[in-house]
Amino acid sequence: MSTSEVAGILHADLDAFYASVAQRDDPSLRGRPVIVGGGVVLAASYEARAKGVRTAMNGRQALALCPEATVVDPTMEAYSEASEAVFAIFRDTTPLVEGLSIDEAFLDVNGLRRLSGSPVEIATRLRARVRDEVGLAITVGVARTKFLAKVASGVGKPDGLLLVDPDRELEFLHPLDVRRLWGVGPVTSDKLRARGLHTVGDVAALSESVLVSMLGPGTGRHIHSLSHNHDPRAVVTGRRRSSVGSQRALGRGKRSLDELDGILLSLVERVTERLRSGRRVGRTVTVRFRMDDMSRQTRSRTLVQPTDRTDEFLAAGRDLLGERWPHLETAGCTLLGISVSDLSSADAVQLGLDLDGHDHRRLDHVLDDVRDRFGHEAVTRASLLGGDDGRSVPLLPDVPSEP
Repeated sequence: MSTSEVAGILHADLDAFYASVAQRDDPSLRGRPVIVGGGVVLAASYEARAKGVRTAMNGRQALALCPEATVVDPTMEAYSEASEAVFAIFRDTTPLVEGLSIDEAFLDVNGLRRLSGSPVEIATRLRARVRDEVGLAITVGVARTKFLAKVASGVGKPDGLLLVDPDRELEFLHPLDVRRLWGVGPVTSDKLRARGLHTVGDVAALSESVLVSMLGPGTGRHIHSLSHNHDPRAVVTGRRRSSVGSQRALGRGKRSLDELDGILLSLVERVTERLRSGRRVGRTVTVRFRMDDMSRQTRSRTLVQPTDRTDEFLAAGRDLLGERWPHLETAGCTLLGISVSDLSSADAVQLGLDLDGHDHRRLDHVLDDVRDRFGHEAVTRASLLGGDDGRSVPLLPDVPSEP
């Protein structure tokens, strides 16, 4: 590796974001274990994580592990405001910002040395500004590639800054656990460990063909490339999403078909609301299930024409849910998610009246308008009254805002 190559990609990731916002806004919670969400853990502070509390854990199980924890309700407005303030700092640092979620982003600071200093100096100032102006801790990984910058931020947590020297990339990467490879989840890691492969270096020692035979062509090639830090991707700004989705962790315990149907409705409303706000339509709906044994299943259906209508996607989702219900009733369902793909611009698609001359999109847009003016809780469907609509954390807009 040539020393002339600069580690100019930052991965900035807010620490325990939702729990940290709660601790910021309530000084009595600082330094204490905090759990966000009661029925299912939405987030946990580092103090609670030290006792074994994890995201998506059942609330009762979390409190059994950490009975001294304070449970707080999620505050979506506070999360959105904090995220907007942090992203404003990102964009003030460099115009090349690629948001990954509400609390993390890649920043390309290559070429800013004369104007702003070295990448580490830039990262140091960024961390100080986020703490001083927003009141939150943020960890930054600095590396030559996006993959390694993300790994560095994970290793550097919490509240850290970690530079991976371009001349020592594999020396840093290879001793790490295989789970540090982007895309390696529990199933893939179990397959690798079963063959005695525990570290990234163990994986890197194998040829691509061997990994392909073990994991399949897509995963095998992907893992082989990352284990050698081959990642040519650039930081991309302004790219529209290829799909829009939402999901809800349900915790363990049996759910009736009616309960799952209500959760599905709230998820579909959330997705179609986002489609309409971005002037987009889609054709393919995919429903995702996770069972009590942590196995996962997906089912998809493609509509005849693109749409943003809640009723059309809900009907397709209900059909897919109904098909899987006999299995879910036995196996349990701990997570339900839905996504819409095959997206296109609503402006390029004719969205007109039905054969009776009725505009069924009118109700959707009325709901959108009321929620924009008075908040999402101002109006809801009768079938969801008195229930938990499963609304999760806020997400980045379809197209990240430009500076």
